[in-house]
Amino acid sequence: MTFLPNHAIVQAPGAEPTATAFLLHGILGSLRNLRTFAVHLAAATPNLRYVLVDLRGHGDSHAAPPPHTLQACADDLVALARHLDVQPCAVVGHSFGGKVALAYARQRPPGLRQVWVLDATPAMRAGAEEDPHAVELLIQALRDVPQPFADRTAVVAELAQRGFDPAICQWMTTNVKPGPGGLVWRFDLQVVEELLLSYFLQDDWPLLRDPPPGVRIDVVRAERSDRWTPDILSAFSTMPTDRVVLHLLRDAGHWLHADNLEGLVALLAPSLRACR
Repeated sequence: MTFLPNHAIVQAPGAEPTATAFLLHGILGSLRNLRTFAVHLAAATPNLRYVLVDLRGHGDSHAAPPPHTLQACADDLVALARHLDVQPCAVVGHSFGGKVALAYARQRPPGLRQVWVLDATPAMRAGAEEDPHAVELLIQALRDVPQPFADRTAVVAELAQRGFDPAICQWMTTNVKPGPGGLVWRFDLQVVEELLLSYFLQDDWPLLRDPPPGVRIDVVRAERSDRWTPDILSAFSTMPTDRVVLHLLRDAGHWLHADNLEGLVALLAPSLRACR
């Protein structure tokens, strides 16, 4: 069964785009998280229309058939491109969305020329004996948080009392919607957990060592991100330098499109303006 994810299109006012790019959010997010980024990016690259996608189990993309994997997310993008009758020349993904972008590239869709991976490493997850990833702790807490919420202040209060950073608590208020008796989560936690497992198990080093013909992969590392180990950084020195490029975005943590929006747009725009 074909599943079409929810999406929205952003382009510069008055522009007549000649090409299309997909823009993908991270885990527990939605296309809403990237709308401001998309507006600024479109203004700098009027040749492109940006298709913002709610990945399966997120935002308003629900009832997708299992399995819930990176590959399934990539299949959803293939179906969406066919539905819109476009051949995206670029795909930009943040965090979990970055690995979805690589999974999409692995399918060698016609017309794809650029993949931008924003603060996601190609590596598999570290060994299970290490501390759980922060997002796993958040998901565990979300399962225990009672719903519905009276308002967004209640969302912040519930997560704050469980020890989460104020910025995370505030971000989670963007992930609720009206439901019976109050506000409920926009995402499906069961689907999210399955997607996250697929994300951790995916090794993208082979793809970076041998990118699809005609495709360039740009990886953006946020300066204050904690995801980049010395081994991962060292491995990039063995990549094909004309096809795979690692960039450093200064003055930014993992939420780089919020921390340094202007710097990120300036980094991506020159290449995306050439996208046809």
